[in-house]
Amino acid sequence: MATLDDVRRIADSLPGSEERTTTGGIAWFVRRKPYAWECHPWPSIPDDIRAILATELVVAVKVADRIDGIALVQMEPDVFLRTTTPWSEPKVAFRLAAITADHLAELVTDAWRVQAPKYLRDEFDAVANGAESTEPEV
Repeated sequence: MATLDDVRRIADSLPGSEERTTTGGIAWFVRRKPYAWECHPWPSIPDDIRAILATELVVAVKVADRIDGIALVQMEPDVFLRTTTPWSEPKVAFRLAAITADHLAELVTDAWRVQAPKYLRDEFDAVANGAESTEPEV
């Protein structure tokens, strides 16, 4: 079961990532652009989704395209919520307790990539590629 600490750990590993407390909970930003955030049961959210948000920890992340979010909801409707608010589109929200650790890392990292400038993505990729090439050359 994933927690906000897991999101925090992943976000802390991303260059330029910053955590802030907002009126809706915790959110993560890169260069002042939100890429992941804790969802709050705002009155503007449909009643069935608001009931879930009131009882479960739900996180939303930016996605590259609205179709990506729709595809995730269709593939795993028990994990991903069909909608929250029209703000910060495109995005997808998911039940934190239902997401696997690997999928969480992928979602948060991909959301960061959507919002991060190229120089930070390049910095992240350079570190990731350096970590992969730990084998000595022969």
